[in-house]
Amino acid sequence: MRDHEPAAGRHGRRLTTKETAELLGVKPETVYAYVSRGLLSSRREPGGRASTFETKEVEALARRNRREAAGSSGSGGDLSVRTRITLIEKDRYYFRGVDATELAGRHSYEEVAEWLWTGLPAPGAAFTAPAATVEVARRAVDALPEHTSPTDRLRVAAIAAAAEDPLRFDLSEEAVLGTGRVLIPTLVAALPPARYDHKDGGPLAERLWARLTGRKPDEASLRVLDTALGLLADHDLAASTLAVRVAASARAHAYAAVSAGLGVLEGPLHGAASGLAHRLLLDVLDQGTAVPVIADELRAGRRVPGLGHRLYSGEDPRARVLFELLEQVPRAEPALLAARDVVATTARHTPLHANVDLALAVFTASSGMPATAGETIFAVARTAGWIAHALEEYGERPLRMRPVGHYVGPRPPRPVPQ
Repeated sequence: MRDHEPAAGRHGRRLTTKETAELLGVKPETVYAYVSRGLLSSRREPGGRASTFETKEVEALARRNRREAAGSSGSGGDLSVRTRITLIEKDRYYFRGVDATELAGRHSYEEVAEWLWTGLPAPGAAFTAPAATVEVARRAVDALPEHTSPTDRLRVAAIAAAAEDPLRFDLSEEAVLGTGRVLIPTLVAALPPARYDHKDGGPLAERLWARLTGRKPDEASLRVLDTALGLLADHDLAASTLAVRVAASARAHAYAAVSAGLGVLEGPLHGAASGLAHRLLLDVLDQGTAVPVIADELRAGRRVPGLGHRLYSGEDPRARVLFELLEQVPRAEPALLAARDVVATTARHTPLHANVDLALAVFTASSGMPATAGETIFAVARTAGWIAHALEEYGERPLRMRPVGHYVGPRPPRPVPQ
């Protein structure tokens, strides 16, 4: 009998949780995680209390896991990660099979987050954080220098929230979901308020608005912000999300995994790109035309921010949705016209479409927000996706995100330097 064929399978009976865990080489808790993610199906026998599993299905999953262990993800080749969260295909993207632009347009950010995490509808979902957690995070953030970037503030808030949670190493699905529901509102509440007469209650988008601008929000602007959060909640294996999965693969707790994502997000080619587009738009508005501004960018050999996306041949679907909503915000019209001027002017040199960073820049510039506001929106939004990917990774084989280095340095032995 081969070592991957259990005796139970030969007799055709269903496997117990213990037998399933032994066959897969995981803990019983991971077996239940496989069930919750749709990788395995379970059944309770009549009169029984424990779950049982079909032998063929378990053996198929075991074979698949062995193929992955011997495949490219551990041998230094191109990294490919099996996921059920986001699909990007033919200039559209989907959250668990549902068009993400339609989902974000019809549901609040909190409801989108719950869909990413569980695949179940959650009408009226609202995120709140314990007062003690918020207080610890605020004290930590308030101790930072005034010039600290928003992403640094969020990273410190995540670390402080982790320190306040003695059960943070519980990686069960319910515990990680609880972490996500607490961490996201904590990140928002820990940011310095731009308006001091605002209460911390209400939808998350409204709470975040009060951290980004001193202007009073209108319904149309809040809808843009809430939709932007939902649209940005995930985007497959972006660099920051890959960092989160690497941390989760090493069984770092959810706070630490999110902190890893925040560290990568700060790069100018990722979350901070909207800030560059924001400043570009302000220059266009100041000069009244995009021509000299784009000319300066091209002369300096810089890529024009807010244009093009390696995953979309046409317009970024996230930008399209936000531009449509921004047309309903009267004060956004000048920035919208400036953005269109940027696209048209650049098209004379290179035909590139607007991406979500340009749309975010229109929103932040027309809402009296600083250039860093887009980065903050991006980070808060993407935390939902990071939690979803951490959850998925916790159900996989530990430390599978371990490529092998291809050494190209001097061959040993070499003498020890004097």
